[in-house]
Amino acid sequence: MPYVEKPIEKLYYSIGETAEMLNVPVSTVRFWENEFDILKPMKNKKGNRMFTPADIKNLKIIHHLLKEERMTLPGAKKRLTGKWEETEYKYEINESLQKIKDLLLDLRDNI
Repeated sequence: MPYVEKPIEKLYYSIGETAEMLNVPVSTVRFWENEFDILKPMKNKKGNRMFTPADIKNLKIIHHLLKEERMTLPGAKKRLTGKWEETEYKYEINESLQKIKDLLLDLRDNI
């Protein structure tokens, strides 16, 4: 298998970078920040939001619940409040399976 350099992870991501990762508008990230208590991005001296990798993971979980599982905002809030560990565990399994699928599709296409 060819050498693939691991992407460099930053300590903080801007709201624009975060929105691009999630493929949603910046206004959606701002809205989710106000709606979900688990999102507490740092702000720099200018007041710009700076998201950590943990914040990004939480946003991805919220995105998964709202966009892929088609939950409502109150439903997603209830799920995150009551069953955070279970929700996080299911999300991680889903991410692992998606990576495996992508790898297998890449292998198929390169054969």
